[in-house]
Amino acid sequence: MRSASEVSIVRLVPMFDRSTRTIPSSNGVEVVVYDEPGHGDARSHGARPPILFSHATGFHGRVFAPIAERLPSYPRITFDYRGFGATAAPPDWDLEWDGFGDDALAVARDSSERYDGAPVIGVGHSMGGAGLVMAALREPRHFAALVLFEPIIFPPEVREAAGRTNPLADVTRRRRRTFGSFDEAIANFSAKPPLSSLDSAALDAYVRHGFAQRDDGVHIRCDPEFEARTYEMGAQHDTWSRLPDLDVPTIVMAGAFAPNSPAAIAPRIHERLPRSTFVEWDDRGHFGPLEDPARFAAFVDQVARGITGV
Repeated sequence: MRSASEVSIVRLVPMFDRSTRTIPSSNGVEVVVYDEPGHGDARSHGARPPILFSHATGFHGRVFAPIAERLPSYPRITFDYRGFGATAAPPDWDLEWDGFGDDALAVARDSSERYDGAPVIGVGHSMGGAGLVMAALREPRHFAALVLFEPIIFPPEVREAAGRTNPLADVTRRRRRTFGSFDEAIANFSAKPPLSSLDSAALDAYVRHGFAQRDDGVHIRCDPEFEARTYEMGAQHDTWSRLPDLDVPTIVMAGAFAPNSPAAIAPRIHERLPRSTFVEWDDRGHFGPLEDPARFAAFVDQVARGITGV
């Protein structure tokens, strides 16, 4: 039996190379999904639970490729939330985050059904962690466990102050939208924070699947105004009040502590959950899973083995 530190990469084609299906969600959304079967998997889960990856604001599902490729024994699923990656945002949608919960639940439900009812291990980063919690609160039977890195679930005092200027939204609205090539975009983001902290493979996946080639260069897929409004609305959902009702084993993770940051709130989320463990990576930042994909994959593998006893 391999230990978590011995997880290897087996890659015959690019991970999450293309969409495998779409799943209907609320507001007429068709969520774009990407599947990678586990070794020896033939639409049955065997002893390995499916792993469902759920991305952060501004990203897309395929940014998890460097993590997923290190977990070849597991069926792996990821998806693009509405307005991100290849999933279109519904027209005139008011950016209420419950819609992201709808998307996560639709994919979790469908993925569990595809694997004979086996509940998934939900792995969520930032907004993606919040989406998974929303889904698991509604239908916990689809989830064997949750691994959440700094989920965006804010307490009442943050929600009350949410009308103030949001620095992330301001920066996003000024973001450069077009580059001459994918390589030029990668060079740009790798030279300055915050994306300069990403592992090179994660940054490559972010750019190559987050930008679209056109005649005059590559253009960002996610409308910066949509992303900015997503940040501004991130404190409006009331998931915090429902955390004590979450009946799913959950690991809440955080990077280095910083005042008034998701890392500062993560321990408080852990304290409100009845079946929770807290893990801190004080040598990593908010993008921890994408900064060290190998370490994060080994951690997910360890969690999965603990759940299944394999």
